[in-house]
Amino acid sequence: MRAAVLGVLLGAAIAPAAWGAAQDFDEVQRGRYLATIGDCTACHTAPGGKLMAGGRSIETPFGNIVSPNITPDRETGIGAWTDDQFYASMHDGTSADGDNLYPAMPYPHFTKVTRDDVMAIRAWLNTLEPVVNRVEANQLPFPFNIRAAMIGWNELFFTPGVWQDDPKKSAEWNRGGYLVEGLAHCGACHSAKNMLGADESGGHLQGYALQGWFAPAITSGDGVGLDKWTEDDIVEYLKTGTNRFATAAGPMAEAVSDSTQHISIADLRAMAAYLKDQRGPSGDKRKPMDAKDPVMRAGEAIYVDKCAACHTMNGEGIARLFPTLSASPTVEAENPLSVLHVILNGTRAVQTRLAPTAPAMPAFSWELTDAQVAAVATYVRNAWGNAAPAVTAGDVSSARKTLEARRE
Repeated sequence: MRAAVLGVLLGAAIAPAAWGAAQDFDEVQRGRYLATIGDCTACHTAPGGKLMAGGRSIETPFGNIVSPNITPDRETGIGAWTDDQFYASMHDGTSADGDNLYPAMPYPHFTKVTRDDVMAIRAWLNTLEPVVNRVEANQLPFPFNIRAAMIGWNELFFTPGVWQDDPKKSAEWNRGGYLVEGLAHCGACHSAKNMLGADESGGHLQGYALQGWFAPAITSGDGVGLDKWTEDDIVEYLKTGTNRFATAAGPMAEAVSDSTQHISIADLRAMAAYLKDQRGPSGDKRKPMDAKDPVMRAGEAIYVDKCAACHTMNGEGIARLFPTLSASPTVEAENPLSVLHVILNGTRAVQTRLAPTAPAMPAFSWELTDAQVAAVATYVRNAWGNAAPAVTAGDVSSARKTLEARRE
């Protein structure tokens, strides 16, 4: 026992000398926290792999990219990088040898992070175990594997620059904006993209389909998105993975598990204040489908038979266990992909320290036809005060093919 303890103590004592220069403890802890906000783990740690050793395949509309090793290994990681090279990767989207990175590494967002915060993240990374894991990150098919094309992409779509506070806004709002638009890179999933993968003009935080899900709008003032959520609702959702309106699933479940549940309440409140001030496009208020419509009646019958036991007859669900289907940004999203994903494939809610139950939703793809899935999806999107475009059997057929292809 004494030998084991001595070995641990000696290992802790020699680790900084073996792996890099001694670091200021407070800076390392701050860097760890900032890296958690940035959710670095989600991309740079492969399932079953060593922390930040890379090797995880990241799905993009243009093919898959494999995340690089960012441990302090000098040969296959970033241990030999200078501080300037590391900052350039975050701020300018360039590798140590000057090549352009692909925006799967969200440098269009990380460019807003201050150098002090970037250096704190580097300080924490320097304390990790160096892992020998050589990764060939660029596995995109031709012609997307030609990195030189990123020169033109950056000219068209990327403007480097650190976040600038708005003097007309509160300190809390500015802190929230710094996090939402920077390290938390919410727009990487929730902003609409053009055919080249860049944010669409006017589509900021307006929702986007990716990885078989639809990340809903997270703005207010448009009747959907976060319109009916309070700041407290946003904080609770990000901290626990659930609130009175929604339960995190899919990619958002991973974001909550790895990142947002570990963010301080003060920072979550700042993010909520900023998000509630982001306005969606104004337009005519949607009107729900007529409850007497044959599709709505068919959908209601399926809902009563298959869904009401958990989500209740009035769609309110069981608070913080089975999510309500009313006033849900996911349910009322213009794009029904997430709703179809859940009905067809089922899902499991995120498990967090403050909400450990992680209830599951069964799959119905084996039981319901395309027309039946379309009917029940249309019903839940237009009942109990909801209003969203009807879902067709063709929509369901397309979703089935998309989801089946992702399982192959």
